[in-house]
Amino acid sequence: MWKKIGAFICGPAVERQLPERIRHAISEQQVQAEILIGWVQLALVIFFVALYTIAPKTSDGTEFMPVPMALAFYFLFSVLRLFLAYQRILPRWFLLGSVVIDIGLLMVLIWSFHLQYEQPAPFYLKAPTLLYVFIFVSLRTLRFEPTYTKTTGTAAAVGWVALVWYAVDTMGPEPLVTRDYVLYMTSNQVLIGAEVDKVITILVVTIVLCVAQIRARRLLMRAVTDATVAEDLSRFVAPEIADQITHADQAIKPGDGVIKVATVMFCDIERFTGISEQLEPDELMQTLNEYFEVVSKVIVFYGGVISMFQGDAMLITFNTVKPDPNHAANALHAAVGIQRVVEELRFGPGVALPTRCGINTGELIAGAIGTNDRLISTVYGDEVNIAARLEQLNKEYGTYVLATEQTVAAAGSSFVSRPIGTITVRGRTSPVSVYAVDTEPPDAVLQA
Repeated sequence: MWKKIGAFICGPAVERQLPERIRHAISEQQVQAEILIGWVQLALVIFFVALYTIAPKTSDGTEFMPVPMALAFYFLFSVLRLFLAYQRILPRWFLLGSVVIDIGLLMVLIWSFHLQYEQPAPFYLKAPTLLYVFIFVSLRTLRFEPTYTKTTGTAAAVGWVALVWYAVDTMGPEPLVTRDYVLYMTSNQVLIGAEVDKVITILVVTIVLCVAQIRARRLLMRAVTDATVAEDLSRFVAPEIADQITHADQAIKPGDGVIKVATVMFCDIERFTGISEQLEPDELMQTLNEYFEVVSKVIVFYGGVISMFQGDAMLITFNTVKPDPNHAANALHAAVGIQRVVEELRFGPGVALPTRCGINTGELIAGAIGTNDRLISTVYGDEVNIAARLEQLNKEYGTYVLATEQTVAAAGSSFVSRPIGTITVRGRTSPVSVYAVDTEPPDAVLQA
């Protein structure tokens, strides 16, 4: 029951232990918050100095003037705290101590008013300076740690109780406690109920802000966790797909997808099985990483999205996740660009990795398949299968880039291609007109 009440008041708790990198990200947010608090406090003390300087002095002639000294001390203390915040050397004990110093300095300043204005002690109980307490309490909410807010509010409540006690204790023979509100407002009489109201107000505001902080902190933890997960996710799937998942209005379900005309390209390294047999596992991993790093730059440059890695093979789509009206031409540009870089470069321990590409353009489905617990974002349909078959047919025809007639026609006539013929690819009964693409148009410049 208590867990349910706590969750209702403070929001759902973060059940699992947060990874170190997420705790570090939250800690960085706290550091930035403390720097912001330092600047706000410095701006406040500068404002108070300016206000005190230009305001008419109603206590002229009184030798005891504590306000300038208090402001000077608080200015120096604020500068020191801001400096330490930038240096990231603000220990917890120092922060808690500085919170108490803030409130203590304010209470001492309020206490000094009856001496400055030569009035009985209850005079300071009506000082509007007490309202600054709420500034100090609210400032601590910029940091997502309720401990400091709670400490500030508690110190303020205790400080005000001490001031009330001092005022009542120094009454002397004259009865300064009253229940008459008008007399309280127009004299130095003390209305205990009014002072209790002030203390209760301070405590209630503190409690409300602490609850808000706890809720915000839990929300922050979940938000940072989700953001970190999304960032990590973008390393395992295409950033465009990760962005699509994290920004979807509703949770993506199995079968969610769109039908559109797009271009699909399959890439595979020629004779990779033989190459992998000749390399040690660590060399093989290094070689593949270098290869994917170079090839992916070409693909991304031309607007392709790598939807899947499978061993040494890649599934690349154009005009699925992000709009691309020239998807067919960009796919051919990417394929020919890949041929250029794999011819020029060697990977790992000097290994050449010739790459075969099969490209097709047509109507397909781009979406999620799987179960409610496990989904993958991919493309499927007959047009996808054709692209996969064309990649394999390169081996039979001694080519490296094969594309269907639909792709060549949609890309424009400036590509240098030659017809291979009408082929019935494995798994289909309808024939497909296939072209070998050798070069790209002369005005295409690869900048990847």
